[in-house]
Amino acid sequence: MSPALDHPVRLSDLRRLKAEGRKFAMLTAYDYPTAAAAQAAGVPVLLVGDSLGCVLLGHENTRGVPLELILTLTEAVRRGAPNAFLIGDMPYQAMNGGEARAVSAAQRFRDEAGCDAVKFEAQRADAALVREMTRAGVPVVAHLGLRPQTIDSPDGYRAQARAPEEVEALADDARLLAAAGAVMLLLEAVPNEASRAVLSAVDVPVIGCGAGPACDGHVVVTHDMLGLSTIRPPRFVPVLADLGQRMIAAMREYVAAIESGRYPAPQHVYGMHKQPADASTKS
Repeated sequence: MSPALDHPVRLSDLRRLKAEGRKFAMLTAYDYPTAAAAQAAGVPVLLVGDSLGCVLLGHENTRGVPLELILTLTEAVRRGAPNAFLIGDMPYQAMNGGEARAVSAAQRFRDEAGCDAVKFEAQRADAALVREMTRAGVPVVAHLGLRPQTIDSPDGYRAQARAPEEVEALADDARLLAAAGAVMLLLEAVPNEASRAVLSAVDVPVIGCGAGPACDGHVVVTHDMLGLSTIRPPRFVPVLADLGQRMIAAMREYVAAIESGRYPAPQHVYGMHKQPADASTKS
């Protein structure tokens, strides 16, 4: 059993784990109680992902996440897990208003929400943006492979870099973005062979999201892992609980208890304050 995080996790800690060949875990978190549970469970890295657009808001894609909302939720996650290495996900809104707007949003993740780094979906043309954010004092995690913000519907989610020439191009992009200053890379939905090629090309930690066992760390959506998702989780997610069905069962029990009159029971009802004895009755 992993111990609770009892000290802040730094980038240097993750680099040390990579150097020692030790894998590390990352999970998504979108609220205070989930973050607190993750810290108690010893999860060293948390991502406030724009996946919340689908998971929490019910959108078909991740593009509709407002910057102000994800900043507010990231602040809550930081309060719940003050010791985790916290990564804020740059939403589509912030990434499509020009370089200055993106850098400003990244600084808000750092200054207002307490993030240790920001993540954005990158391609080789974004090397200049990585350099600008790095100059502004914001560490960057470059997200390669499947990039959900470019896709309108989950039906379009497909594994990437499955041909040799695509693997070579992915490794080249990874090398370029790391050279521009990216402190970590996140690879989504690529074969293990592609991950190995990227790991050979860079010396920064590489986190996999459905990217095979070669990666230094691994991340999944917490709701998927806990059986809380309303859609079938991707094949790479280990579903370790079925909290969704347990939640439905508990809600059904609550409805039945009210309809039958079993709730509220005496233990759920506040009593009146005891009244002092009437002075006229005292001897």
